[in-house]
Amino acid sequence: MDNRPIADSGDRALLLDHRGNRFIMTLEAGGRLHTNLGVILHDAIIGLPWGHRIESHMGHPFLVLRPSLADSIAALKRATQIIYPKDAAYLLVMMDIHDGTQVVEGGTGSGSFTMMLARAVAPSGHVYTYEAVRDTLNLARKNLALVDLERHVTFYHRDIAAGFDQRDVDAVFLDVREPGDYLDHVVAALRPGGFFATLVPTTNQVSDVLAAMQSTPLADVEISELLLRHYKPVPARLRPDDRMIGHTGFLIVARYLPFAAAPRPPNPTRPRQTHDQFWS
Repeated sequence: MDNRPIADSGDRALLLDHRGNRFIMTLEAGGRLHTNLGVILHDAIIGLPWGHRIESHMGHPFLVLRPSLADSIAALKRATQIIYPKDAAYLLVMMDIHDGTQVVEGGTGSGSFTMMLARAVAPSGHVYTYEAVRDTLNLARKNLALVDLERHVTFYHRDIAAGFDQRDVDAVFLDVREPGDYLDHVVAALRPGGFFATLVPTTNQVSDVLAAMQSTPLADVEISELLLRHYKPVPARLRPDDRMIGHTGFLIVARYLPFAAAPRPPNPTRPRQTHDQFWS
């Protein structure tokens, strides 16, 4: 457990009540949090160790915690649909995003995936993110600032139809309506062997991206969909939650392979799609 005191200099804090409700706030001297279980004074939290228990003015208990990145993403102010942690975490692994990686993101949106990218590439990597709508980009900046990750990101107010400034980056991710329209810009930005990924909500969009890839050196393609089912944490009657999200999006991951290679037999344990022109 982190036993350092919570400072009063704008730290983010998570309050968890006995029902599992979560409240995230930026601590301020004299501030108040109003909940249906009573009012909590920020001054009663400032200086306490993480994990400490406090009570509202009505006597209801709350735990004071440092919010995780998942907590921060769930609490984001948003102007667009966000990429959820289950999809984001998988994309980070599939695109091999880690400390030192250079990443271009097309379509910043509210900044949820930008946060995940920035956390993963820090401290020596960098994220270059492009957004055409100024108000949306400004919101993303504020969201990144709340979790102290904006220093790992360069923001561009620009339509990606104009292309990317970067070259030889390790990965490019597109979160736009028609990602297949921008694959030439993706290829121009990537280093050989670098990763391209996108998320689209419908199968016809997947088909459009695959068709567009046929005329590019993007191959080693994987398409997937991730479903997450939560369980009720009650030992005596453990069972799934009554509801689950049935679909978020289709994930497409590929690599930039500009040089032809000798034919290789397919891997029967993990079939992947490759384009015929790479083996001709």
